[in-house]
Amino acid sequence: MNYTDVQKIIDGSDKKILKKYEQYIEDFKLMEELAIILKNKRLERGYLNLNIPESKIVLDENGHTIDVKKYETSFSNEIIEQFMLSANEAVAEKFYWLESPFIYRVHEEPDLDKIKELNKFLFNFGFKIKTSNDNIYPKEFAKVLEGVKGTKEEMVVSNLVLRTLKVARYEAQNKGHFGIASKYYCHFTSPIRRYPDLFIHRVISKYIDNKYQMSDKFKETYKQYAVKYSQESSEREKIATKVERDSQDIKKAEYMQDKIGNEYEGIVSSVTSFGMFVELENTIEGLIRFENLGDEYFIYDEEHKQLIGEKTNTVYKLGDKIKIKVISANKQLRQIDFKKI
Repeated sequence: MNYTDVQKIIDGSDKKILKKYEQYIEDFKLMEELAIILKNKRLERGYLNLNIPESKIVLDENGHTIDVKKYETSFSNEIIEQFMLSANEAVAEKFYWLESPFIYRVHEEPDLDKIKELNKFLFNFGFKIKTSNDNIYPKEFAKVLEGVKGTKEEMVVSNLVLRTLKVARYEAQNKGHFGIASKYYCHFTSPIRRYPDLFIHRVISKYIDNKYQMSDKFKETYKQYAVKYSQESSEREKIATKVERDSQDIKKAEYMQDKIGNEYEGIVSSVTSFGMFVELENTIEGLIRFENLGDEYFIYDEEHKQLIGEKTNTVYKLGDKIKIKVISANKQLRQIDFKKI
């Protein structure tokens, strides 16, 4: 199957597709119902439903960027997501209680200092992450994300929350997953593309083949492997993520090279001591330096992450809508520059 056809079946929007897959329609309806139940249970637990659109970069036959847009998803994507989460949790819990050598996907709770910083920004939007005796709960983050859902601030707040959270990694010890509010979590569902999944598939296979009666020698040897491979996988993941981001930045700058002089509306996504970043509807982000903000000096208010005009007291802060003109794009530097209009 594919996501598009499954969504058409769920919506009942395409008679041809409904006819083609009529024997499976009830199965897909049940899958939809189950995915909704699973997601609601996770949301009650504090599952962080971050709405941060990914970029879809369209290339021609020569590898040149011809379009950049948001990667569109539908509830058919959500079905697979919820089922994968359930599989990962079930496998992690099972092998945790077996005290098996294993690689877990670990996401620890954020630092209190970072939450205090986040709360300074959230104050502008009327929100606050509450802590209790220095304990941090995913549900507090989930409340904020639910509160901004559907508003113009949703993307900015989601990005701020994401920057506050720690980076997930692989470990041989189970420490839970804060982002999905789960006590037990691993990556099990993609052994053809992720090494941690392949490693635990090998462990699971050995347990099944030996009817769960494993020798102390096996456990000791594989525990050492788990420590080594979880560390190596975490390091490779960091590098892969950076390469992916850099390649997207190159292609986005390439796409904007023939858009110099074009005007767009965007949202202030980040404020710094040298200017502010503005994100366009298609996920492309560019920098407006101070000299391109107008004919006055701007003061950087670090605490509230905003810029204040010295003469006019004009304030630019996260989430503000702003009209810009593209003034430069350099794919070698992976850099796009805007000017306020």
